[in-house]
Amino acid sequence: MLLVCDIGNTNTVFGAYEGRRLVDHWRVSTERKRTSEEWALLIVELMRMSGLASETVGSAALASVVPPLTPVVTRAIERIARTAPLVIGPGVKTGMPILYENPKEVGADRIVNAVAGYERHHQALIIVDLGTATTLDCISERGEYLGGAIAPGIAISMDALFHHAAKLPRVDFAQPHNVIARNTVESIQAGIFYGYSALVDGLVERMRDEMQVPVRVIATGGLAPLVAKVSRTIQEVDDLLTLDGLRILFERNAAAS
Repeated sequence: MLLVCDIGNTNTVFGAYEGRRLVDHWRVSTERKRTSEEWALLIVELMRMSGLASETVGSAALASVVPPLTPVVTRAIERIARTAPLVIGPGVKTGMPILYENPKEVGADRIVNAVAGYERHHQALIIVDLGTATTLDCISERGEYLGGAIAPGIAISMDALFHHAAKLPRVDFAQPHNVIARNTVESIQAGIFYGYSALVDGLVERMRDEMQVPVRVIATGGLAPLVAKVSRTIQEVDDLLTLDGLRILFERNAAAS
């Protein structure tokens, strides 16, 4: 069994694959104070909860945007898989040319998403990841990573509003009844919910103009289904895109070794 792990700033997602089939997946908070032993115990318990034996894990792949946690979770996975995971980064075979000025600056999750999206569709893509940061990544029709845009994530924006505007309450991210809201809670929700969908649509439209080819738009991340409900440009939602990308990259590197 292949264990994959996507370490994000807010959440960490694990998945277990049998061949190309995702058997199950689990989302937990990214707790930076956990030790490698605690991470290992957590993975074992999550698998057991799904009726899976951790002893069946024979290989692993990991992507991380939290550098201090990478070696900690790597050690945890080594305890379970009894082998080092493939850590996505420089030197890993991706099969995708990276046209960024400095390829090392591109987050591992962005490359993993790009690989998964292009493997599935083999056409020009824009991938919108609605996570801690909101990222939009462009892939050419030839399968090249072109670059993209980064904006503050939805949760970050809501927290900033709560902490820096003394009279405004903390609210849930939810679709209000109207854009023209008649109370403070729904006014904030209207600004964030419809504002972020407009941000995504505006950036996608500008990127399409620059790319000048037909483009498919895929959204991923925990909040993607909500934003996609009102977006004019998102055509597909896959909140497990990163896990599938990790599986693909593991297979490519295993074949090349």
